[in-house]
Amino acid sequence: MAKKKTKFLAGIISVLVGAVGSFCVATYFTLPPTDEVYVSEEVYYSSEDSEPSFADMSSFDADISIHFLELGNKYTGDCVFIQTDEADILIDCGSKTNSIPIVAEYLNNYCQDGILEYVIVTHAHQDHYAGFATNTKTDSIFDLFECEVIIDFAMTNQSPTATTYSNYQRELQDEVANGAQHFTALQCVEETGGATKNFSIGDGITMTILDSYYYTHSSSTENNYSVCVLITQEISNNETRNFLFTGDLEADGEEWLVEMNDFPQVELYKAGHHGSKTSSSEALMQVIQPEYVCVCCCAGSSEYTSTPENQFPTQEFIDRVAPYTQKIFVTTLCVDYKNNEFTSFNGNIVFMSNAEEYACFCSNNNTYLKDTEWFANNRTWPA
Repeated sequence: MAKKKTKFLAGIISVLVGAVGSFCVATYFTLPPTDEVYVSEEVYYSSEDSEPSFADMSSFDADISIHFLELGNKYTGDCVFIQTDEADILIDCGSKTNSIPIVAEYLNNYCQDGILEYVIVTHAHQDHYAGFATNTKTDSIFDLFECEVIIDFAMTNQSPTATTYSNYQRELQDEVANGAQHFTALQCVEETGGATKNFSIGDGITMTILDSYYYTHSSSTENNYSVCVLITQEISNNETRNFLFTGDLEADGEEWLVEMNDFPQVELYKAGHHGSKTSSSEALMQVIQPEYVCVCCCAGSSEYTSTPENQFPTQEFIDRVAPYTQKIFVTTLCVDYKNNEFTSFNGNIVFMSNAEEYACFCSNNNTYLKDTEWFANNRTWPA
């Protein structure tokens, strides 16, 4: 694998020149297929014509950076970009196909050679793989970037003829035909078909595809088929930093995950299933004891439920994570779901680490979830 020609500093300079300050304010945009949405100028949102905002990371020289992206609409979804000196990695690309221009513009400020060395598609839900599952008239992430290795889910409940799933399969096969290697998570953990479970992604940095019960067993929920990933950064001979990504894996899947893998404590955890009440179980939390938790969601959105306590991030999630950390960040905030109004919560969240230190930078603010006005009005911090 070729050494990346551009490093973090070059990417940061480009970002600061091209995107100073906050997101651009617009007055309307179109949600597919036909919904034209109007919002007031007081409410920020991304459109295809606006530029993403960037955290000011100019003071930090990172060996690895992990970016949790806002997705430019009111919907919850996952998209995580990871960069080292040797690899650009994308885990998922939700939430809708109209997120693709926002994601692509963000990536282009860092992935300046247009190559994603690794793409991981955790499971077959639109809010995780819409960006890879476009129709023939819309460029997917596979069309916009050269993808060298693609790792995806081993099982699915999707019908082969379902529109989004069949779109994904077509786009995937096109990328394979163009030279990409494709492995399922099961092939990685079993190390079959030329796959391996451990990938070197930088100097002393390893990406491991974790073993999971639901790579080989059926589940009533698609979430349990999620590809689970642990990234480990070697700091010294006896010290590592660890970063965990479990997609939308549910509590029973997390219990199997703990049983089937040896877990370290982690410095960074992407909250399972957007901070739902059905993930980030005590079985997992008491083992990984995260220091930083990043929640990819539109907080307080009624997209999935009208019951306030079950809207992301849920009270049950907070209760289980709070004993281990107060350093919880959230990407986006729902202002008024019915009127299509939303704004940045912390914004784009970037965790950076080198041999000496690590830190988290956010494009909107660095306020912990528990200290926000939304939290004061909607959630409580356990004693």
